[in-house]
Amino acid sequence: MSENIFISENSTKQQKYEELLPQLKHLLLPSDDLIANLANCSAALKTVFNFWWVGFYLVKNNQLILGPFQGPVACTTIQLGKGVCGASWQQAATIIVENVNEFPGHIACSSASLSEIVIPIILNNEVVAVLDVDSEYLAYFDEIDKKYLEELAKIIVELFIKKAD
Repeated sequence: MSENIFISENSTKQQKYEELLPQLKHLLLPSDDLIANLANCSAALKTVFNFWWVGFYLVKNNQLILGPFQGPVACTTIQLGKGVCGASWQQAATIIVENVNEFPGHIACSSASLSEIVIPIILNNEVVAVLDVDSEYLAYFDEIDKKYLEELAKIIVELFIKKAD
């Protein structure tokens, strides 16, 4: 199995996602280690898209706990309903924020982060984690990111199922 990700030069954002997701599925699903898989997923997204910050928060003891990520140091715990991640967890819905400084209750782990998308990872109708992606640019995320990151969330659910087996 190859641990390399290959993306065509000069690809559009959509093309990058379309090339990346099958490769991630091939890379992640054979392994049984959830943390290693989430770490590789974070690294691949950071490398391909050059996001400011990308990573996971895992639901533990009724709070979000920092998991594998790529980027500057981050907040280690987030409460239900707090910030974009806590809101996504509470609503069990993807949230796109064009300007985090205008989001009520935004948690500023990094002042360089200006926009954000958070995707819940849902297993058996329960949020078990969130995928958090930040950009240093305003209004960076759109429906393309939402569509493909939600597809990635479905792949990640399979990792949680394997962990439970």
